Amino acid sequence: MQALPFATMALILYIAAGTWQGMALLRRVPPRPGIVRIIAALGLLLHIPMVVKLLGQAPGLLPGFTTSATLFMAVAVNVVLVASLFKPVLNAGIVLFPLAGIVLIVATGLPSQGSEIGLTPGILLHAISSALAFALLAIAAVQAVLVGLQNQALRHHHIRGIVQSLPPLTTMERVLFELVWAGVLLLTLSIVSGFIFLDNLFAQHLVHKTLLSLIAWLVFATLLLGRYRFGWRGMRAVKWTLAGCAFLVLAYFGSKFVLEILLHR
Repeated sequence: MQALPFATMALILYIAAGTWQGMALLRRVPPRPGIVRIIAALGLLLHIPMVVKLLGQAPGLLPGFTTSATLFMAVAVNVVLVASLFKPVLNAGIVLFPLAGIVLIVATGLPSQGSEIGLTPGILLHAISSALAFALLAIAAVQAVLVGLQNQALRHHHIRGIVQSLPPLTTMERVLFELVWAGVLLLTLSIVSGFIFLDNLFAQHLVHKTLLSLIAWLVFATLLLGRYRFGWRGMRAVKWTLAGCAFLVLAYFGSKFVLEILLHR
């Protein structure tokens, strides 16, 4: 299979889906969620064979940076498409769809290393919960940005444009915290299963991921506690969500990027 043509077609479809949704949010075109889902799903159908190909090329059972990024973005796109059937989260595709295509293109040109870890049911549980946690919290990050924009617009009495296209602010915030709750539950499962089923989470190649994942968990847990005890919302919720997501991205990809791409280890 020629990787670059598949990746290029997927990128075009992802950009088309994200662009249409973005234009609809800005009220430049009529909303067509069904069409956006179909276009993005076609991109995902081209994305999945690339993931399978990269997993087959990886020398170990624990995928490296580019394979992990490609896999996690495929999961994120899939979660957006499925969740958007029940919750108003399709706007997250404005960012995540094109980003998935860009990651796919980059992955075709970069080698991906892997680690030899036996694939047991416990390791599989850890991998699946990690991917789903990343997907939900990545969607939460985009949702937080939209909540922040909506909050600022309403504060300045700007009630046209993006504000008219989004659901009410209370609905947007409720969906944001639902995403964070679900993401934290899966992140908890990921961390606990990692401690149980991985030999040594504090080994040299995993210590950064472990510590940063724990920091991300603490940030999100503090946010949820603040919401429950003190009614945190608005820009405070936005900032805590984005901070937690930043630590999570560093945990999942930061050390892999440094070791594999910069240091070639």
